[in-house]
Parts: sequence; C-alpha cells; structure tokens
Amino acid sequence: MKRFTILTMMLLMVSAVSLQAQRIAVVDLGKVLNTSSEYKAAQDELDKIAARWRQEIAQEYDVIKGLYNKYQAEQVLMSDEMRKQKEEEIMQKEKEVRDLQKARFGPEGSLFRKRQDLVEPIQQKIYGAVEDFADKRGYDFVFDKSSATGILFSKPSFDKTEDLLKILGAD
Repeated sequence: MKRFTILTMMLLMVSAVSLQAQRIAVVDLGKVLNTSSEYKAAQDELDKIAARWRQEIAQEYDVIKGLYNKYQAEQVLMSDEMRKQKEEEIMQKEKEVRDLQKARFGPEGSLFRKRQDLVEPIQQKIYGAVEDFADKRGYDFVFDKSSATGILFSKPSFDKTEDLLKILGAD
C-alpha cells in the first residue's frame, strides 16, 4: 500500500509540473498603433494621397459629364456615324476613369501598395516588440483585443501543425 501511495504522489507531482498553466496577455494593438507618431504620420500621408487621387478622379468624371452634356446639346445636328463616334468616345473615357480608379483604389492598387510600404514596417516593429515582451515576461500567448486578428504571439512549442499533418498523412 505504501508503494501505491508513493507512486500516486509521484504521478501527481509530475502531472502538476507538466500541467503548468499557460500565461496569456491581451493587448489593444489599435491603441498601440494610434499612439505611434510614425503610424499617424504614415496614415496622414496616405490620407493626403487618397484625397488627391479622389479629386483627380472627380475632375475626370466632370470632364465626362461635360462631354456628355455637349453631346446631348449637339446630337440633333450630328449624323448617325458622328453620334456613334461621340458615344464611343464618352464610353472610352468612362472606362479609362474606371480603370484609373481601380488602379489607384482597387485591392491591388497603388494606395494598397503605398499602405504596405508605409505601414508594414511599423507593424513589423510593433509585432517584434510584442514578441520580445512575451519572451521576456514569460507569456505563452498574446491576443489582440482591438480586431479579429486573434493571436499576435504564441510560443512555437504550442504550434501542433506538424503533428496534425502527420496524423493526416500529409507530406
């Protein structure tokens, strides 16, 4: 009976050591970014660029509106061929402006790339600081409460992706 008790106590001690609770931290990454002067400057620059490009596109649409108004006023005096040519001109100009708008503001547009150039280094700096903070303070996980991004940091020992891939038989 004495052996059983000693064995049980040893198992409990080993379990207690291995079941040590994970340390978790929560940060508001939005607040961190908004207090960064570098981030604010980058956002201001992006806002100025976007405003300038929106103004240019609005001016182009004004030109199209002028072309259309002129066409409306003069179409009675035009031959069928001239009307068709003017309509095609207006439609081509509209397509060019829509393409410009997409090139500037689309998912892979100039504004997106500019945002990556300006903001990504700042984000990487902050993510590095989060990782250093977690390492130095012994946190296993750091979550972002300001967005749906979820985990900002986790100790590599908690990543069980490879184990799952082995179970699934993936290469």
